[in-house]
Amino acid sequence: MSADVNRRDFLRRAGGATATLGAVSSLHARPAAKMTGRVIGANDRINVATIGVGGRGHYVTSVFHKLGAENNSCQIVAVCDPYQKRVNRSKEAYQAEMGTLDYREILNRKDVDAVLIATPDHWHAKIALEAMDLGKDVYLEKPMCHTIDEARQLSQTVAETKRILQVGSQTTSGDQWHKAKKAIADGMIGKHIMSQGSYHRNSVEGEWNYKIDPEAGPDGKGENYIDWKMWLGPATKRAWDADRFFRFRKYWDYSGGIATDLFFHVVAPMNICWGEPQFPSKVMASGGIYGGAAFQEKREVPDTFHLIAEYGKGYSLVLSSSMANSQHVPGLIRGKNASLTMVEHGRFEGFAPFITVRPERAADAEYKAKFGTDEIKIPIENKDTMRTHVGNFLDCIRSRQKPTLDVDTAARAQVLITMAVHSYRQGRVLYFDDKKWKVSDKPVSA
Repeated sequence: MSADVNRRDFLRRAGGATATLGAVSSLHARPAAKMTGRVIGANDRINVATIGVGGRGHYVTSVFHKLGAENNSCQIVAVCDPYQKRVNRSKEAYQAEMGTLDYREILNRKDVDAVLIATPDHWHAKIALEAMDLGKDVYLEKPMCHTIDEARQLSQTVAETKRILQVGSQTTSGDQWHKAKKAIADGMIGKHIMSQGSYHRNSVEGEWNYKIDPEAGPDGKGENYIDWKMWLGPATKRAWDADRFFRFRKYWDYSGGIATDLFFHVVAPMNICWGEPQFPSKVMASGGIYGGAAFQEKREVPDTFHLIAEYGKGYSLVLSSSMANSQHVPGLIRGKNASLTMVEHGRFEGFAPFITVRPERAADAEYKAKFGTDEIKIPIENKDTMRTHVGNFLDCIRSRQKPTLDVDTAARAQVLITMAVHSYRQGRVLYFDDKKWKVSDKPVSA
């Protein structure tokens, strides 16, 4: 059976998949044949369309729009969202030709070269797969997708269609990770033992409690109309719930909470630092709703979450997070001979002017002879990571080179955070077979 048929069968069958894989069902059939994209000349503007123009999608679209205005590299030709008010706002702000509630109208436009997908997580993979089959390159907001099998499908489809897919964790365009990658490759920490990181916040209203528009909904008139059925798409069918629509990150049907929204910004850079992105072999997670009343109302995901992962190369990763306390843990990678600190303040999305190598007192003689015993500070370029990340995507559309956060690096991060979600929800240690893309509760045989 061909791989293309396998992908379409996957989307049709997904509703009956196992809880461990967390798959979802398909709303629309995928096209039967793949199409190639428009050949873009050196002076041609790239036609970009955005699917999902809520807070994040509207902002990222503004970055594309500003870059296009500055260097004529791209233009926004269409925007889409199931909420009419959002469509109207973005269509006017970016002078788009089309505004629609139905993403298929955008994908069927032959003049659209690339799509920015900034929908809730449960729609990411389905729209990205359809877009690539129709010859479009994809800027896909993090997390890359909602399930492990979707990550496999995305990796497979990029390989088959040769489309450019950049995952929108702009953190990975920071200079520190790439300098850390070189330092580790040069032997500056010795044998990699463990990596650590965190993502902490604290807010009065609790995390992801975004503002709700009381006038909006499926019965809303004019710009207050929301196509609730379209928004639910492949997720479980439910009656209209404004909290689920405006605050979707609090619900398992559409998000993995801290793991998928925030830890992606930690795990993806770590995979870049390590030099060779890796799938985890063993994952365990814990946490709970510890933050008090502000975090308990209509919330499924925890406000405090931790994970430990082991890797087949012989090292581990430890991450911690709470949405009810803002104190971070330094982001660093420990080696037998030295530790490399990428973000002393612990904010992976923040800037640090140096990465620091601190040799161990017990470092071996050969290491000391080469690198000495004093700490080494490596200067970091302060970049606008959002502009850099979007610019890299546009450059790769023209060059057809691999983007900064390519699908396979992102898939390694996605597998870890999705496994962590399932470990937390199932209360057990999980193992991953990277040859079969299979999760189980038993160690993988050698």
